Amino acid sequence: MENLVLVIHVLAAVTVIGLVLLQHGKGADMGAAFGSGASGSLFGVSGSSNFLSRATAIAVTVFFITSTALGYFASHRANSGSVVKAVAQPVNVQQKAADSKVTAPAVVPKEGGSSQDVPK
Repeated sequence: MENLVLVIHVLAAVTVIGLVLLQHGKGADMGAAFGSGASGSLFGVSGSSNFLSRATAIAVTVFFITSTALGYFASHRANSGSVVKAVAQPVNVQQKAADSKVTAPAVVPKEGGSSQDVPK
């Protein structure tokens, strides 16, 4: 089921991209508005929507629904664990302390120095 929704999701995404690239933008006629007498084309005329805008609305709706479905499938997967739970697992403190034990290197006193120059 999840694979079918994923395929529909990808097809809807490609369809939205194609339809948006095919449409004529409202700002394309802005140059014609200054001096050519096309006063209604500055901000676009609100009329009936054409086939491309309706098809885009349908593809976007399908994309939104499949996105929500994929999110639901991902959150209710039976074998998935939470990243927060995996990070928050208790750590054996004694083992961690034994692993991180560092020994200090031996310091040799300088010639003519006293024993007080050596850190303890």
